[in-house]
Order: sequence, then structure tokens, then C-alpha cells
Amino acid sequence: MLILCCGMVMLNACVKHSRENNDITLAEAYAPYFDIGTAISLHSINNETEPLLRKHFNSITCENEMKPIEIHPEENIYRFERADSMVNYAIRNKKKIRGHCLIWHQQVPDWFFYDEGKTASKELLLKRMKEHILTVVSHYKGLVYCWDVVNEAVDDDSTRIYRPTLWYQIAGEEYIEKAFEYAHFADPDALLFYNDYNCERPEKRERIYTLLKKLKDKNVPIHGIGLQGHWSIYEPTEKNLEDAIERFASLGLIIHITELDISLYPWEKMPRKMFPGENDTLTAELEERFNTQYLMAFNQFLKHSDVIKSVTFWGISDKYSWLNFYPVAHRRNYPLLFDRNMHPKPIYYKLLELPDRRK
Repeated sequence: MLILCCGMVMLNACVKHSRENNDITLAEAYAPYFDIGTAISLHSINNETEPLLRKHFNSITCENEMKPIEIHPEENIYRFERADSMVNYAIRNKKKIRGHCLIWHQQVPDWFFYDEGKTASKELLLKRMKEHILTVVSHYKGLVYCWDVVNEAVDDDSTRIYRPTLWYQIAGEEYIEKAFEYAHFADPDALLFYNDYNCERPEKRERIYTLLKKLKDKNVPIHGIGLQGHWSIYEPTEKNLEDAIERFASLGLIIHITELDISLYPWEKMPRKMFPGENDTLTAELEERFNTQYLMAFNQFLKHSDVIKSVTFWGISDKYSWLNFYPVAHRRNYPLLFDRNMHPKPIYYKLLELPDRRK
């Protein structure tokens, strides 16, 4: 308890010092190293998070509005209005735009995969995918500077590399290569990323590495990997995080942290209801572990800022985090830098001063 209290006293002292210098934002503090971004919804530019968005971040990612089911719900219908509103907001406020995501096994309409009630042929699926990617990337050419082209194609099952999605079942691994080729054709200047979660776990890291090396060996136009960063106070370890960064960087890839949040709870994949008596209170001990994990991660980001060029949080405030609903519905979580009242947490100020402390 004494150690914890001393730690909190030191943290509070740093908070007081940093609040006296609150003209600088997190994006400004890290500008020499990498961008600081956030995922937003259309509501984010119209609700109480907007002042935080405008002030603290220099890059945005549309959380859902650029995914196929939102932007291309029917074969001959595109709906760009919602995403356009967010892109226009970013342009007005001089923020970069990460495109997310072109190809995923979720939030994609069924029409891609069927033809008159039967499974589409490989040729038809690739034709539809090409048309989709060319249209979307061309629409935002010169505005979106990078794209998560393929999202989560590697399976969680350690016995295989590829997730057995309809994309893979119909077109095989070729759909991944073609997706990057089509995106590069549509905008040769855009940076193209493969994006996935749990990339720091050694076993999955190696299967992702195998995929990426194969793409590089075939001269597929891929420029980087997105480490989603849906982490917790339990993982990743510092060693696993650094090993992943170095492993992927060895392929000559840029690294973006694309969906960062740190949960108080261990990883669970399957949705469930809260258990009777399950506690979702933020204790001093949990907050200390939360702070420690964020500091560890950002120390690694700074150490490897020669290859890490963007760090994007998956949201702004705990109030609107997806982790309040997944994997456990209505369990309060506290994964971001701003609390439910839109106030910066102590860790915000600690991260704010970290670049200077490392000099």
C-alpha cells in the first residue's frame, strides 16, 4: 500500500506539473515521432467529444463508416455521405485520414459472395472486389493517405494461417494479393497496410509474419502492418511487444498502432453477459496497472519511432468505448485517456511528458 501511495503521489506531482503546461497536446508532444490519432463515429463530430477530437488528435479513422456494409450496401449502390462528412471535418481541421477498412470478413454485405442464390465464382468475387476497391479508393484519392486494405485475414486457430472466411473459401489466398494490387492501382501514392489483432502473441505473430513475407516476396504493394493494440493490463508483455515490432520491421514494413485501447479485463473473444457478482469498479490497484501498461507501450513506441509512424486510439472517451459492450454487455471499462466526463486521466499527463523525459 505504501508503494502504491508513493507511486500515486509521484504521478499526481507529474500531473500538477503538466497541467501548468497544458498548452501542448499529446499530438504536439509526439509530433517529432509519430501521429496521434483516434477512431471516430459520425456522432463524434457532433457530440461532447468533438472539442477533444479537435484539440488533441492529428489523425482520424472512421470506426465504421468506410466499411463495405456502410459504404457499398448493394451491388450498384454506394453511400459515401456519412464518410464524406467525416473526411470533410478532417480536412477543415487539418487532420490526416486513415482509411479503414476495404476487405474484412465482418460488416460486409452478403451480395459480394452470392450469385442468384448460389455461391459466387472466384472470378465474380474478385471482379466485385476490384470494382469496390477501385471505386472507394479512387473516391478518396489524395485525401486518405493510407488504407487498412485487408483486416484480420489470419485465423486464431494455430493449426492454419488463413481465416476460413467466404473471401478465402471462394478465392483462396489470392484475394489478399489482389486487394493490395487493386488499391495500389487506384491510388499509387497511398500507403497500404495489413491490419490484425493479437499480433504480439508469438504464435500468431509468426503466422502473420509468414503471410506478410509471402506478400513481400511476390512484390505485392504492401507498405506496412497495423498492430491493432486491443490490449489489456495483462498483455502484451514488454518483450512480446518489442519482439513483434522488430519482427515485422525486419520485413521493411512501416508499423502503425491502429486501434489502441487497454482493457482492465483479460482477453475474451466470445460475447457474454456479466456473471452474478462480477465487479466493474475501477480500483486504485487496477488504475496503477493501467497506467503502467500504457507507459510501457509508449516507451516502446518511442524507442522504435524509426518504424512506428502512427498511434491511433480506438475512441476518445471511456463513455463511448466499444469495450463497454464487448465482450461483456454493459460491463464498464476504462480503456482510454479521457474519462466519462471528458476529463483527461492522470495517465494522459504522464504520457504528455514522456518524450521529454526520454531525451
